[in-house]
Amino acid sequence: MEIKTVLFIILAAITALFIVLFQYYHKAKRKGNLSIILSFLRFSGLFGLFLLLINPKFSKNEYTLEKTNLIVLSDNSSSVSTSQSEIRAILKKINENNSFPDRFNVEHYRFGAALNTSDSLSFKEKNTNITSSLTALNEIYANTKTAIVLLTDGNQTLGADYGFYGRQSKFPVYPIAIGDTTTYEDIRVDRVNTNKYAFLKNKYPIEIYTSYEGTGSVASTVNVLVNEKSVYKERITLSANTSAKRINTLIKANSVGIMKIKVSVSPIKNERNSINNSKVIAVEVIDEKTNIAIISNLTHPDLGALKKAIESNEQRSVRVMRPSIDLKDLEDVDVFILYQPDASFKPIYKYIQQNKASIFTITGEVIDWNFLNSIQSNYKINGGYPVQETFPVLNAAFSKFDISNFSVTDYPPLNNGAGAVKLIDGEPLLYMKLFGETMKSPLLLSLDTEKGKELVLFGENIWKWRMQSYRNDKSFDNFDEFIGKLMLYLSTTKPRNRLNIAYRSIYQGSHETGVTATYFDEAFVFDTNANLVITIKSNENSTSKEIPMLLKENMYEAGLTDLPAGLYSFKVTVKNESLSKTGNFTILDFDVEQQIQSTDYKKLGQLAQSTDGQLYFPNEVDSLFRYLGENQQFAPTQKSTKNVVSLIDFRILLAIIVIALSLEWFIRKYNGLT
Repeated sequence: MEIKTVLFIILAAITALFIVLFQYYHKAKRKGNLSIILSFLRFSGLFGLFLLLINPKFSKNEYTLEKTNLIVLSDNSSSVSTSQSEIRAILKKINENNSFPDRFNVEHYRFGAALNTSDSLSFKEKNTNITSSLTALNEIYANTKTAIVLLTDGNQTLGADYGFYGRQSKFPVYPIAIGDTTTYEDIRVDRVNTNKYAFLKNKYPIEIYTSYEGTGSVASTVNVLVNEKSVYKERITLSANTSAKRINTLIKANSVGIMKIKVSVSPIKNERNSINNSKVIAVEVIDEKTNIAIISNLTHPDLGALKKAIESNEQRSVRVMRPSIDLKDLEDVDVFILYQPDASFKPIYKYIQQNKASIFTITGEVIDWNFLNSIQSNYKINGGYPVQETFPVLNAAFSKFDISNFSVTDYPPLNNGAGAVKLIDGEPLLYMKLFGETMKSPLLLSLDTEKGKELVLFGENIWKWRMQSYRNDKSFDNFDEFIGKLMLYLSTTKPRNRLNIAYRSIYQGSHETGVTATYFDEAFVFDTNANLVITIKSNENSTSKEIPMLLKENMYEAGLTDLPAGLYSFKVTVKNESLSKTGNFTILDFDVEQQIQSTDYKKLGQLAQSTDGQLYFPNEVDSLFRYLGENQQFAPTQKSTKNVVSLIDFRILLAIIVIALSLEWFIRKYNGLT
């Protein structure tokens, strides 16, 4: 407490005492115990009042010891499984180091595709993402003093290159290079490219990339097997100067179904790692193709965007035509996309109505609204409005097919000249949003009538949506898959199903395996209280198991990541309902973690250098411990916190003043004093 405050308190006490003496003892006729009590109460009230005005405070220093966070980040992927004893030995040394608890807050994390807490390691994760783990730690321990010890072989299978990440890191990273750092001669199959689908009796391309790592020259044979039968062979020669070769060939699709394709290169002499000498992929052979015609009088970017999106699925082909085309050329068309139709489309409409074909009508700035209103009776549009920018809003209650994975986040507006839309029939898939307000008018409308199925999009410049899909996700998949679902809806002539399933025919490894389902009640409203189960059966050993499907947003999902490679059939059943759906899929035996077995210590060194850390090897762990223990950068820091608080709580002081003065007044009145 300051001396000035102490002097004020003494002065307050003297002043209060002086006032009491003057009031009760100066020329006072009545003295005794009563005067003493009254003077004490008056002194207490006055002195308390003066203290309240002075508000004396004192300061208190609190000292804390701030330790450095030592993050031990361990690789939990299968690529380091052969070195797990080495990792466990290092972790044991860290846990048993008696100097660390006094100097560091030691925290353990493990990582594969993502970051997880604890040092419980299984070495079974199928992917490694070092960059995402370091990024997560930088966010968790932001604005703290931290060092990271990284135990890994440096082989990353997902994410951005961690070698360049160090420039963004806030903490020094000290990698310990786990595994074999020796470079051996190795020949491998790097990549095999092919289409997901092929058509019966057609040939489908296969592109094979092979490479060699070594100083000599080697010869080997590339062999392609389809369902265990050899269909192609080629002899190759690789050397230090010509270390890679690309092979292209065509394979004929002779039967319908999933073709298991194994591409292998024969091992060279004394080759240490033969796991990466082969890759297995699969192609689904189908015997039908959906033909789609885009009919337009205009040349517009929307036509190209639609063609690209639709043909991203090899089961569909697209032709762009004029409305003046000979109607005989339309006999093999399954779905018609009519872009901004006018009176010249009248023969096309008559042909479609006679054949009850499916239509996707797209309007825009130059469409003939009068013609469109006259040629059909399912909806009526008030035309002649100025062109407006119309944003999309997803109808979450749409029930005809699953759109839960489609997102219109940040999608730009379409140019729309339509006014109010009067619906005779149909269900909106997208609503219009004008000037920040969501309208009741549909932007994308779905119709399902006796004459066929129809979709109507009230706006042009859908090509901008495809571009925005790439900006959002670095991929066109969100838009292309949505357009694919629209085409699937139009191309199928089956009645609506209350139970629908979605899955892929082929999975590259079990880590991405999954089956989703949607279930609607009798009014075709999505049922969130249904009880769905999936029964999985292995086609190879006839074992089966039943798994409940869990609700996730607008679908039911079953994660099947624990299944081994093989062929499987499954059945999705709705409990207490006579509804079920079946399917088949293949899980390929592929572990990317086993493709490279040498430690990438050079890139780990690059990471260490860019973060002001240092690379270590397992036999140098003691040196790392000494460095961490002696470096003053990581020394604990003593911090003091100065707390300034009032000497007396003002509420207590105020209570004392009120009580003292009240008692004084009561006693004076009781004794007849003024």
